[in-house]
Amino acid sequence: MTSATHSTLFPRVPDTADAVLDGLDPEQREVATALRGPVCVLAGAGTGKTRAITHRIAYGVRAGILQPASVLAVTFTNRAAGEMRGRLRQLGAGGVQARTFHSAALRQLQYFWPKAVGGELPRLLERKVQLVAEAAARSGLRLDRNELRDVTSEIEWAKVTQTVPADYPAVVAKAQRDAPRDPAEIAKVYETYEELKRERTVIDFEDVLLLTVGILQDRHDIAAHVRRQYQHFVVDEYQDVSPLQQRLLDLWLGDRDSLCVVGDAGQTIYSFTGATPDHLLNFRTRHPGATVVKLVRDYRSTPQVVHLANGLLAQATGRAAEHRLDLVSQRERGPEPAFVEYADEPAEAEGTARRIRDLIAAGVPAGEIAVLYRVNAQSEVYEQALADAGVPYQLRGAERFFERAEVREAGMALRGAARAGGNDSLLDDADDLPAEVRAVLSTKGWRSEPPAGSGAVRDRWESLAALVRLAEDFERAHPGATLSDLVAELDERAAAQHAPTVQGVTLASLHSAKGLEWDAVFLVGLTEGMMPITYAKTAEQIEEERRLLYVGVTRARFHLTLSWSLSRSPGGRPGRRPTRFLNGLRPGSTGPGGRSPAGGPGGVWSGDGGRSGAGGAAGPGGGGRPAAGRKPRTPARCRVCGKTLTDAGEMKLMRCDDCPSDMDEALYERLHDWRAARARETGQPAYCVFTDRTLMAIAEAVPGTEGELAGIPGVGARKLGRFGAAVLDICAGGDGREDDAEAAGEG
Repeated sequence: MTSATHSTLFPRVPDTADAVLDGLDPEQREVATALRGPVCVLAGAGTGKTRAITHRIAYGVRAGILQPASVLAVTFTNRAAGEMRGRLRQLGAGGVQARTFHSAALRQLQYFWPKAVGGELPRLLERKVQLVAEAAARSGLRLDRNELRDVTSEIEWAKVTQTVPADYPAVVAKAQRDAPRDPAEIAKVYETYEELKRERTVIDFEDVLLLTVGILQDRHDIAAHVRRQYQHFVVDEYQDVSPLQQRLLDLWLGDRDSLCVVGDAGQTIYSFTGATPDHLLNFRTRHPGATVVKLVRDYRSTPQVVHLANGLLAQATGRAAEHRLDLVSQRERGPEPAFVEYADEPAEAEGTARRIRDLIAAGVPAGEIAVLYRVNAQSEVYEQALADAGVPYQLRGAERFFERAEVREAGMALRGAARAGGNDSLLDDADDLPAEVRAVLSTKGWRSEPPAGSGAVRDRWESLAALVRLAEDFERAHPGATLSDLVAELDERAAAQHAPTVQGVTLASLHSAKGLEWDAVFLVGLTEGMMPITYAKTAEQIEEERRLLYVGVTRARFHLTLSWSLSRSPGGRPGRRPTRFLNGLRPGSTGPGGRSPAGGPGGVWSGDGGRSGAGGAAGPGGGGRPAAGRKPRTPARCRVCGKTLTDAGEMKLMRCDDCPSDMDEALYERLHDWRAARARETGQPAYCVFTDRTLMAIAEAVPGTEGELAGIPGVGARKLGRFGAAVLDICAGGDGREDDAEAAGEG
């Protein structure tokens, strides 16, 4: 059997109810046929939980046991809800509601507000940060951008845990929560924020849940109305439910027990938002007669990846660990996970980019590769390294697919062609749907071959390519489908933000990677202080960090690389240690009680920045441990005040950010204009030529020779060969154009 994620995007609709059950394994079939009473599905990573619950709903609908309009399936992201609706449609259960908690509550709130309160529902505040900033200022506090974000998150946490401002300090102390500011100060900002909302008649997303709960509690007639509408509930990712969401679910249910929950305590990673696995772990206590089914057959990952994942949780402690699921891989053997140590972060990024380039050359699509890190701030060095290596990438959490300008333009073109029908001369030679789509998109720059390199031109092509692949999948599932049918599908996906796959390496935080998977995954920056993160202090917080790493490991289908660096910057003191979570699992380490990994999960050890071999010595730019007897590089020091530099940006300038600059501003402007022109010519983002800091460093140093230019951090051998002559010409007072032309001709 294959995983649901590897099935075609648009499978054919099953002919009968029994046909819905075809292809399910015994445990998935047990889930699908358990349609009475409370059901708890404990589903490990990659075990086909979405497949099991969508087939359960579809089987109940197709067998006449469930009425589509009476089922509410709840999940945690719009993307997951959109995917669930799409799967249900293809299984013949298109009338089922699949929504997030917030969207379901907002729909009910909009409908019942006039009756329950009167007038129009207050305006929904899309982003609360600006109002929190105003509340802080009114409270006499000045918050920088990071503090503002953290205080906003604290207010959200307080609201979903149903904590009022006056109680916030005591609740934080009891929870041993590490508040970003003095709890009394945050409580004051929180209280002022609520006052500002009342003054301006606005509500935020947490209010949507709170107000819905309030109406359902106070108005029994409205609660009865909702319960008549929805009689059967399914909740996915149940380990992530907050106390407020659980309260809303209880009110939806009333005294009924027609509830199916699906979750995995081993993947609880959102406690900072108020999520708790307690509702999942206590489900059988609250519902003694519940049917419990465990899904442990892993269809996603190879035995090697699964073995490492199981080993991670085997060392866990705490209540969630007592309920861990031992996965059993259903795939053929694959390569061992690779463990790689680098000298510094830039070397780690460059080594990762090299390995990715090798995988792509070996046939792994760029869209099936991900680089996952603990915090978003780690992405910049990987963006630069991938750009330098000519590897396309996309940032997870960046601009939404259907909001991209090229996708909106393509949608309008396809909609216009659909209205024109067969009268459009572009479509005369198109004998099938994908050919029609290619013909229309050719007017928007689509070509069958991708443009060279990365950058804006490649990003645009990848977006259009994703639409072409979607049309091909749609045609296979719906022979004879028209362009109008495809446009309707695109409209529905846009409404649900259910985007097709874009072909570029994904850069994402571990938290945002939850629910996704790739053929190859690189887990980077795995050092103490980053994994677990420094501010994880209590035993439970540290265990949640372990679960976060577990989530990262289980995103990989086939190739898995885990890496860390011994120092932050080139020349820095190599005092970092790899994460404790890999003790006993990576070669050369011992676990709790001195246990070595012998007989445990295997792995390929490379201590030389990506080249396995004896001695662990790194060649030029290799980034590994210094060979025996090699003199370590001296620390970088500020050329103004002499302070040791550790920040990569400061090291590029060879001075502290606060120290005065002696930059030639006219030279910087000329370099900036030249960079913009080169970026336009090559279709790359400007930073792929040189970053702002590198331009600033050049303008401060004013190099006169290749050697001086090469000594500036950020100017590697590749960029020196490509742009060196032009940059030196500009530094000497020229415009760099003649040397650019020569370089282009030589290339």
